[in-house]
Amino acid sequence: MYHKRGLWAIKAKNGGAFPRHDKKPVDAPVAVKPPKFYPAEDIKKPLVNKRKAKPTKLRASITPGTVLIILAGRFKGKRVVFFKQLTSGLLLITGPFKINGVPLRRVNQSYVIATSTKVDISGVNADKFDDKYFAKQTEKKKKKGEGEFFEAEKEEKNQLPQDKKDDQKTVDAALIKSIDAVPELKSYFGARFSLKAGMKPHELVF
Repeated sequence: MYHKRGLWAIKAKNGGAFPRHDKKPVDAPVAVKPPKFYPAEDIKKPLVNKRKAKPTKLRASITPGTVLIILAGRFKGKRVVFFKQLTSGLLLITGPFKINGVPLRRVNQSYVIATSTKVDISGVNADKFDDKYFAKQTEKKKKKGEGEFFEAEKEEKNQLPQDKKDDQKTVDAALIKSIDAVPELKSYFGARFSLKAGMKPHELVF
């Protein structure tokens, strides 16, 4: 086997001795000592979201000034005016509030029907309205006594900041001018949409 494997040739080539190769130093793994005690409750670790957020695509039938019909929620059946799509993908709409009671609010486009009616919104400046504008204020106030707590809660329940009331009035004033310029459009916004007997939704033209 010595001659068959050609070991004699390797030995002769290296001065009568087999070549030696120094081994590379391997870093010894640092031993992690397990904890003596485990926590009584499970520690929640947040899941890493690797998905990239895609901007919500706006339907082609919804353009600035389009009259929409709300299909669900508190203002179901009301007709509203669409201004713009916000960063979150929600739609910025209003009634206007003075005509049908729908204030400036956000709505998902899944819950609206776009109509062929349009309103001129060139006089309305909606640049200041974004998602932060509609964020809820999370200020906690200290209350003394149980009676004072319920009284303060009732006062704060329907309280709206004065600046938001002023913004609503400004938007309504510009919008009502455009609505009054078109005959019977004001009564159209005031009427609630509903299906009656014999009406087929798939055959309706909005």
